[in-house]
Amino acid sequence: MMVEVMQRVGPGSDPSSAGTNDSLRVLYLFPGPAEGSAMIFARKQVAAMRELGVVPEVFALESRTDLACLRRESRRLRQSVASFRPDLIHAQYGTVTACLAALIATTPLVITFRGSDLNPAPSDPWLRSLVRRCFSQYAARNAARLICVSEGLKRRLWWGRDRALVLPSGVDTDLFVPRPQSQARAELGWDVTERIVLFNAGSSPAVKRLDLARAAVVKAEQRCGPIRLVLLDGLVPQAMVATMMNGADCLLLTSDWEGSPTIVQEAMACNLPVLSVDVGDVRERLAAVTPSGIVERDPAEMARALAELLARPVRSNGRESIAAVAQDHIARQTLAVYHQALGRRGRC
Repeated sequence: MMVEVMQRVGPGSDPSSAGTNDSLRVLYLFPGPAEGSAMIFARKQVAAMRELGVVPEVFALESRTDLACLRRESRRLRQSVASFRPDLIHAQYGTVTACLAALIATTPLVITFRGSDLNPAPSDPWLRSLVRRCFSQYAARNAARLICVSEGLKRRLWWGRDRALVLPSGVDTDLFVPRPQSQARAELGWDVTERIVLFNAGSSPAVKRLDLARAAVVKAEQRCGPIRLVLLDGLVPQAMVATMMNGADCLLLTSDWEGSPTIVQEAMACNLPVLSVDVGDVRERLAAVTPSGIVERDPAEMARALAELLARPVRSNGRESIAAVAQDHIARQTLAVYHQALGRRGRC
């Protein structure tokens, strides 16, 4: 098994420039840096909302663990709210990010829960994971509207389910498009005869279960020969990810926990077959996609399915099922959530 880790090769774009249509002013609250590839799906949503006439401003929370920094950030957030005067705040993650907004803002609050903010985090100490989820639940109680990227996350809410909408992250269907595999491989320097499997290790390979993926690939090699496992580290630019998806033979997903993994939807948009464990909303997304499928959390079973797929590599029909999670469609539904939030500030 050949393993290759793909890392960031260039900076992301700055989504924070404001539009000119003074219709609805939204302050977007992000965990971590405002630039780069982290939370790229959320920043793309900001760009899509701008296209719908929303005037956005991005506030990037520098730290969620350093108390001194959090005090500074709370002052800076108050200043940002006072100067920008948003109609509402949209926290793009739960935990401390959403909790800070809930504590400070008198403006209606919308929160998007994305996975590890409500799901257990096995890679974290159990107490830290519990505290993170409690912060999320407190914030949910104080939000006007909630967005959960999967039905499973909505079921984890202690309260406010009547104010929660299941809405996956949108996919840029102009960027993630099917292309000839030979062309993509030529750009990447990949040999046309290689069997190539993509795996999104992200920033938490333990949660993504890289160990399980590697074990499955080793067993699959015994059936079909050498396989190149290409690891995405979560920082690869989106254009490069799209090229890699068109060059690869399969996406493998083995995570313990997910909300609605955007990587699966991006693979579908590129007609890249997906093999995944039953996690998040993947079963629903892949219901009509072939060749693709749900496999057990067993290396031998994964290996069998992987070897069968790689023995007769073909593209999937995933593009046909992507309309429901296209970026513009999700943006219009998010805008409707904003208007609902502005009409109701009360708690559950």
